[in-house]
Amino acid sequence: MIEDDSWRLIVRADALHLRARIIQAIRRFFQDRNFLEIDTPIRIPAPAPELHIDAFATETWFLNTSPELCMKRLLAAGYSRIFQICKCFRAGERGDRHLPEFTMLEWYRAGVDYRTLMDDCEALITTVATEISLDGVVSWQGQKISLNAPWERISVRDAFARYATISAAEALRTDRFDEILACEIEPQLGMEIPVFLYDYPVEHGALARVKETDPGIAERFELYIAGLELANAFSELVDAGEQRRRFAEASRDRKRKGSPAYPIPERFLQALPRMSPSAGIALGVDRLVMLLADKPRIDDVVAFTPESL
Repeated sequence: MIEDDSWRLIVRADALHLRARIIQAIRRFFQDRNFLEIDTPIRIPAPAPELHIDAFATETWFLNTSPELCMKRLLAAGYSRIFQICKCFRAGERGDRHLPEFTMLEWYRAGVDYRTLMDDCEALITTVATEISLDGVVSWQGQKISLNAPWERISVRDAFARYATISAAEALRTDRFDEILACEIEPQLGMEIPVFLYDYPVEHGALARVKETDPGIAERFELYIAGLELANAFSELVDAGEQRRRFAEASRDRKRKGSPAYPIPERFLQALPRMSPSAGIALGVDRLVMLLADKPRIDDVVAFTPESL
């Protein structure tokens, strides 16, 4: 006999009402700035091959891990300001901050780079917080974070020098970059004001443009508030040949790891040369609600978790 767990829905009522207000505020933010809300397919023939992200197979196609490839095809077709709030799916992701099915906000802008998206993030989250009466300060799990701009910006290289036991170069050489970042650096970020961690090693920017002044650096940033990673952004790579090479390299890495192989997304690569210099960002809506609702677990801000179905 299946236990009736309706009480879980009852105790989440306040968080779900707040979630609805946050999503409505996000939509108003982008509509007021002349972004077009778009809707792309959830089921696609080929996701971007990335080493640490696995897609759910559905027959010979896949549930999208991100709407990124379709949204960039829209950029290539001349849509200059677009946003989307959608469901995404990633296999093997479950924890206090992860769900295999989650809600993502992505937006893309033509003619700008990743620095403009930092400004967008500041304005978006500050605006949403104001609309739900948070008056410039967020309290999450006993930590008070000021949202007053400007937010801190620190390079990956400097963050390793400040917080880690080894340098970024050493972490890359010993294949410990992700471990050191997650265990030693991320818990220190955004504890007083939000932090943009920017300029990642090119090995960790699969779809990002290389920095003109440093070929070892990708124009990528992540946003952290109270140690919680909220967003991941790039100046977009628009060189189809380089993107094909990176996809092939990621596919080889996946094969060595024993992960499933994916087809190369050919239609995306065909469209890429028509895309002007652009920037794009993905922000986790569930995590943003966790932060603004002061909830410790992602389960607390969604109506249903996989285990409750």
